[in-house]
Amino acid sequence: MKLQYLLFFLSSSLFFTQTQFQTPFEKGNGNQTVTYDEMNVYYQSLSKNFSTIQYLKKGEDDNGKPIYVVVYNPFPEKDLNTLRKDKAILFVNNGIHPGEPDGIDATMMLMRDLATKKIKTPQNFIIAAISAYNVSGMLNRGSFSRANQNGPEQYGFRGNARNYDLNRDFIKADSKNARSFQQIYQWLKPDVFIDNHVSNGADYQYTFTYISTFKERLGNVLGNYFYDNYQAKNLQELQKLGYESTPYVNIHGDVPEVGFASFEDSPRYSTGYTTLFNSLGTVPETHMLKPYDKRVDATYKYMLVNLQNLDKDYKKIKELRVENLKQYQAGKQYGIRWKIDSTKYSTMDFKGYEGKYKPSDISGKPRLFYDRTKPFTKKIKLFTTAVAINFIKIPKYYVVPQSQYKVIEELNRNGIIMEALTRDIATSVESYIIDDFKTVKNPYEGHYLHYDTKVTTVNNTIEFSKGDFLIPTNQEGIKYLIETLEPGAVDSFFNWNFFDGILAQKEYYSAYIFEDTAFELLKNRKGLKDEFEAKKLSDKKFSEDGEAQLDWVYKHSPYFENRTFRQYPIYRINE
Repeated sequence: MKLQYLLFFLSSSLFFTQTQFQTPFEKGNGNQTVTYDEMNVYYQSLSKNFSTIQYLKKGEDDNGKPIYVVVYNPFPEKDLNTLRKDKAILFVNNGIHPGEPDGIDATMMLMRDLATKKIKTPQNFIIAAISAYNVSGMLNRGSFSRANQNGPEQYGFRGNARNYDLNRDFIKADSKNARSFQQIYQWLKPDVFIDNHVSNGADYQYTFTYISTFKERLGNVLGNYFYDNYQAKNLQELQKLGYESTPYVNIHGDVPEVGFASFEDSPRYSTGYTTLFNSLGTVPETHMLKPYDKRVDATYKYMLVNLQNLDKDYKKIKELRVENLKQYQAGKQYGIRWKIDSTKYSTMDFKGYEGKYKPSDISGKPRLFYDRTKPFTKKIKLFTTAVAINFIKIPKYYVVPQSQYKVIEELNRNGIIMEALTRDIATSVESYIIDDFKTVKNPYEGHYLHYDTKVTTVNNTIEFSKGDFLIPTNQEGIKYLIETLEPGAVDSFFNWNFFDGILAQKEYYSAYIFEDTAFELLKNRKGLKDEFEAKKLSDKKFSEDGEAQLDWVYKHSPYFENRTFRQYPIYRINE
């Protein structure tokens, strides 16, 4: 009888505690999400009532309001540097797009269930979560900005206070939000990262879809383990809990049964950024047309299976993160641009709805619709392998002049080890001349983004000053260094306009004066004259354009600013 009474007492206490700490979502009708103030009050209450919960101000939104991190840590030790030696860290981001609030509500319940021990106390990890990342977007509540989404009744807005889509800002870090995220990430140094979202796009039967971070950028050692082992186990366990899943349906204007490729989450995206530091990263994408309560439940359960598998596999993951770094050593090749290999694919039984076309009630033209009365299961192709289409050789060092203080600020915030030169030196380096690039026609997230950047490599001796920075590549942030400092990388600082000052000449000439100078140069420099005449013979348009000919002589003369124009101001040392 005493044992029965004790068990009854314990179960009753747990029920009372769970009821006492019901979230606003749980108290609602299943189609309502928490407000920013309600969320903060709830987490502050948890932290006051449970020693395992901390609620910390760890950053700032562009509107000046704080970004909070909630930490569940069941261990007596609270210092992260000590803990991470033999514990793993799971990091969750919520509300980057506050119109997609599933993760905000799911994480509140998850933290409560850990604190109240409804979920078994982990032995080998702690979990930290940004309660709501885009605070200003969360405060901008409404009911109509997500035209394709089935609930909740009210929700936040995608853009932040400066109308940035924060899931394009992780490398360029224009927002206070992104700078705060980088600082939080470098404080946590997590082993596993989850960024909770809601999908757009096609209709299908699944409530839960996901983006596993780009395998090739993660690295073969870690990438293969993540795809074939850790993520595979997460998805198997999730299916046992009632949610079958599919990779993110990465199609536009077509139906899923044609097959689709992995989404390349380049470093502008959250998991693209965390991958640069060897964190296993997933973007859950619950389906926008499914009921809100089901989407929240699926998000909760995906995080839950991650907790369980991380508790089992934490040693393996920590070992592989170290092993993975050995792929990135000076002198080795590194792929900086990728494309999907259409010759390699796997197959899956995809559960969709029949896609048809019928006349639009608006235009009378054919429009796509999905017939939910006709579900199907079809075998489709998944293209998950990519091949590099552009390589660089990893240098031993980069050199960043102190004049590039914006770059130095970014590197510092991201934990990059740098050494300031203690004296002026002249040394042999590789440098790049920007040969060609394309630029988007319309502004993209505050930038006229460059792409398809091409360079010529030159070897020369450069004089560096005391205070310039020597940066070894033999460090944990090596992929961050390469992806930001190599101008050809898709999300390089060059492509994000950090160096646009080098793309314009600063000095010019008056033609009526330089005509005489050019004549003397051609007369007295035989090699120059020969090259000039060969150019005229090979290029008819050039041979008929006097202005172009004069400009050619100027650009091949000592008067031209060849030490600055299109000279990329970051340098490489290979030995």
